[in-house]
Amino acid sequence: MTSEAFDVVVVGAGAAGMMAAAEAGRRGRRVLVIDHARAPGEKIRISGGGRCNFTNTGTGVANFLGENPRFAASALGRFTAADFVARVDRAGIGWHEKTLGQLFCDDSAKQIVRMLTDGMRDARVTLRLNTGVAAVAREGDGFALALLDGGRVKAASLVVASGGKSIPKMGATGWGYEIARQFGLRVTETRPALVPLTFEAGLLEQTTPLAGVAVEASVSAGKTRFDEGLLFTHRGLSGPAVLQISSYWREGEAITVRMAPGVDVLGRLKAAKGENGGKAQVATALGAVVPRRLADWLCAREGVQGKLAEVGDKGLAKLDGAVNGWTVKPVGSEGYRTAEVTLGGVATEALDQTTMAAKGVPGLYFIGEVVDITGWLGGYNFQWAWSSGWAAGQVA
Repeated sequence: MTSEAFDVVVVGAGAAGMMAAAEAGRRGRRVLVIDHARAPGEKIRISGGGRCNFTNTGTGVANFLGENPRFAASALGRFTAADFVARVDRAGIGWHEKTLGQLFCDDSAKQIVRMLTDGMRDARVTLRLNTGVAAVAREGDGFALALLDGGRVKAASLVVASGGKSIPKMGATGWGYEIARQFGLRVTETRPALVPLTFEAGLLEQTTPLAGVAVEASVSAGKTRFDEGLLFTHRGLSGPAVLQISSYWREGEAITVRMAPGVDVLGRLKAAKGENGGKAQVATALGAVVPRRLADWLCAREGVQGKLAEVGDKGLAKLDGAVNGWTVKPVGSEGYRTAEVTLGGVATEALDQTTMAAKGVPGLYFIGEVVDITGWLGGYNFQWAWSSGWAAGQVA
């Protein structure tokens, strides 16, 4: 069977892949994008509650993890959050800023997908969906791809933008890591990140009555801390603060949770005790600091109940510690099923930080989530996709 010839083949029609394809196409390169999904940008479409947290105004190297987060500095500095926002504006897409620099579409994440597909169309990029890659081989100075539908494709440049293992129900696999290893590139340990944490059965039985309770919290693991929302679930803990800390937490370690950070709980309880002769119930007073259901649970767990007048300072101090010094050891996470991203990936030491090209394998590029660069929750991973895709698209 004869092979179709392109200058560039991009595997993966996600954020990074579509960005790279459009950029390469604008340079006059003949570009083919392949994806096994039925539609492009599926992860974009479901992100941010369907409104796509497409970047963060505060994006910097400090917001990323990996063996060498500074690897990301070049791409992030050359195609910035402001650069992507300018494209969103030109496309007429309304957006708004939520907390902590997070930018969302006013309407729908589908607008971002459309902007990217329109960009590829205008750059004469060929998009082929429902198409998987069976094998990749080096052929001369380029690459030969055997497709699962029996087709064959040749290209001078191959851009791997296949993502990580997160959300397998959308077809995520470790294919990109296999290609990296095939060409001699090291892949760091991969694990679910930005993922809810789970409790062992005994602790879960205790906390299940709290499922659905949410608080603004401070959650720390080691020296790393995040101050955002926390949510009790039927499996353990979730919410932005927990998703953030999950990228730093490891099995066997404990996390510390402060459920009323910045509040002098003991002082508040003592003040309440001095009012109206201390007739109020302890749980009622604590319920003015944290949600009542949580207050009831904490009072029962610590055995500090009854009227405030009947409780000594030692008992009130126990509640203070229970609220702002809860140390708990998750047993695991919900895994790739619900993880927003994959931590780890193609080792950055094997790539050129300016072009995303594989060192020693001319014409091979890795971009986006498949690389060992992982952002915090809040639009950072999309910005890495735009920036790394843009960088590869300038040269592939």
